[in-house]
Amino acid sequence: MCELLGMSANVPTDICFSFTGLMQRGGRTGPHADGWGITFYEGKGFRTFKDPKPSCHSKIAELVQQYPIKSCAVISHIRQANRGGVCLENTHPFTRELWGRYWTFAHNGQLSGYDSLETGRYQPVGDTDSEIAFCWLLNQIDSHFPQPPEDWSQIFRLIAERCDDLRKLGVYNMLLSDGEFVLTYCSNNLHWITRRAPFGKASLIDEDVTIDFQQETTPNDVVTVIATQPLTNDERWHNMETGEFAVFHYGELIHCRKLEVPEAPPPSPGQNESV
Repeated sequence: MCELLGMSANVPTDICFSFTGLMQRGGRTGPHADGWGITFYEGKGFRTFKDPKPSCHSKIAELVQQYPIKSCAVISHIRQANRGGVCLENTHPFTRELWGRYWTFAHNGQLSGYDSLETGRYQPVGDTDSEIAFCWLLNQIDSHFPQPPEDWSQIFRLIAERCDDLRKLGVYNMLLSDGEFVLTYCSNNLHWITRRAPFGKASLIDEDVTIDFQQETTPNDVVTVIATQPLTNDERWHNMETGEFAVFHYGELIHCRKLEVPEAPPPSPGQNESV
């Protein structure tokens, strides 16, 4: 399957270190050789770079790796195709407008039965299950909230519930952002880490690169990175649970919902509790 990478920060921050690790998994240290993409938010606008070629051999990926674009919200994806051909229109992330905001989406997993999803005015351009799921999700939000409510917790609740519905169709790990919030949903494999003062050093798993974040940050910086698999081998990453939904706002975790697992019923009278 594919791999995801996202970032939420309280100050414009470059993602060169994490992206350097991710791009190696796109055909060198991993099998995700069917294209890659990354979206950086800048104010109300965004920049997206995509290439249907493996990221480890992509000249565009080299440009992104060496060009320190600073952003408070980033969504990135490397693809191992299972639905839809290997082409530019099927390359994540996907972006659409809602409420005068650009929303960007990337998905890791494989869905079935998605052809029946009603997408309304949000029509897919390519033929992936991921883009159809994104269009359906935006249509659900738009249908329930023609205008954004003052209480955004209502939005988060709806998105989490609709992500639960999509997970019933298969594996559904997701990143979604409007440039201010970065939302994550875990079906089976997603991790995150929040870096704040005191900052230390970190080493990439997929490349012989070490960085001292203390030399690159200020004491007030807060940066959260979300990835399918941890990118460093000397930091403690949070392993998300199945059905866990989290929202980050300028680096800080502001909303988290975990599925409640019902307790096992007590043993019947006379039944052994252990065997």
